[in-house]
Amino acid sequence: MDCVVACKTENQVPEGFNRDWIAYETRGAFPTPSMEIRTERCNHCDAPPCVACCPTGASHVETFGRIVLVAPEMCIGCKACLASCPYDARFVHPEGYADKCTFCVHRVKEGLDPACVAVCPTWCMHFGDLDDPASEVSRLLASRKGHALLPAAGTEPRIFYLD
Repeated sequence: MDCVVACKTENQVPEGFNRDWIAYETRGAFPTPSMEIRTERCNHCDAPPCVACCPTGASHVETFGRIVLVAPEMCIGCKACLASCPYDARFVHPEGYADKCTFCVHRVKEGLDPACVAVCPTWCMHFGDLDDPASEVSRLLASRKGHALLPAAGTEPRIFYLD
């Protein structure tokens, strides 16, 4: 839950809205059920439908880090991006533009981790360059079993959950 609070604080997310949240998923049945507790957010996809459907170009992929962002000044609040996101990761900010996780790009550009990663008390969140095979996140993905959410959606998500 620290990650959710850190995000809201760092990004001044309005009361009643979240850029990230905690999800609980139970699988299996007695006697071997399992539960996954994970933090969810925009998956910063390689094939983001939110970018493809945006009529103004407000939703775009930032060349720095391939992070999916929204330019509030260009957004007309049409909600096409909200409808196209299979992760339900966007909301309309009270000021009228689509809002979502930015991976705290302002922090990342300074060499810092996103706020959610920086405050994680269990160190279960990691951030880095998936395109660099020597990066910590690439090494973790190579050494452990993991999964992405909704791979069948064809969005090529860049968020992975390690088992």
